[in-house]
Amino acid sequence: MLALIFPDFDPIAFSIGPLHVHWYALAYIAGLVLGLYYIKWMIRRPPHAMTSEQVDDFLVWATLGVVLGGRLGYVLFYQPIFYFAHPSQIVAVWNGGMSFHGGLLGVLTAIALFSRRHKLNMFAVADAVCTAVPIGLFFGRIANFINGELFGRVAPPGLPWAMIFPGGGPLPRYPSELIEASLEGLTLGLVMLYLWRKPSIRLRPGTLSGAFLIGYGLARITGEFFRQPDPFLGYLWFGATMGQLLSIPLVIAGAVLVWWAARRQPVG
Repeated sequence: MLALIFPDFDPIAFSIGPLHVHWYALAYIAGLVLGLYYIKWMIRRPPHAMTSEQVDDFLVWATLGVVLGGRLGYVLFYQPIFYFAHPSQIVAVWNGGMSFHGGLLGVLTAIALFSRRHKLNMFAVADAVCTAVPIGLFFGRIANFINGELFGRVAPPGLPWAMIFPGGGPLPRYPSELIEASLEGLTLGLVMLYLWRKPSIRLRPGTLSGAFLIGYGLARITGEFFRQPDPFLGYLWFGATMGQLLSIPLVIAGAVLVWWAARRQPVG
């Protein structure tokens, strides 16, 4: 049986003395920094959600939202029993365990607080941020692949791009990290850019945020059909995974937000 062999990547990108910098950390940094400049490019056009200086300030808020929300989301959504029994492990982020859905809630909280502090249109700020999020999603999934984690389900025989992963047993599996990178990152990013370029959409704050929630939810639900469920959770209601169940409310909330924004007058 022919199959691709997972490349022998070193999860450590480089070391400076005793300090080891992992690819996963670089993915977070790349997503945040590139997203920062992407937002600065977008706010040059109406509705001018915020100033360039405010974008710089928001980077700190976004970082806290991603890290704190992502970690707490993983603790509450995925392994609450374990972490409530071992509370000291909640802060041990170096052992892995981050949830996108938790990170999303963290960033949305940061957007609400930041917008209130600076008296900005919260939905316009959210639109600009959501349009840039696929950049971070893309790099994050690539880092998952480099780490050989979150690999896919067993692939059908003869699939030419199936891969044997370390820790995944002898059977070839879907490279689900790359599938998710293409769906959540590349495809969703291009769709968001296409929608942003349309003034009729961009000038109705909330529309792009709703479109992102719908797009990410559908992309994640689709990608989960290729991804091996977490071993401590497995398949849940009706054979769905936790990622799929958490994504369904995003699609519903996104549709409501698009409907609400469409009924409002354009700004700018």
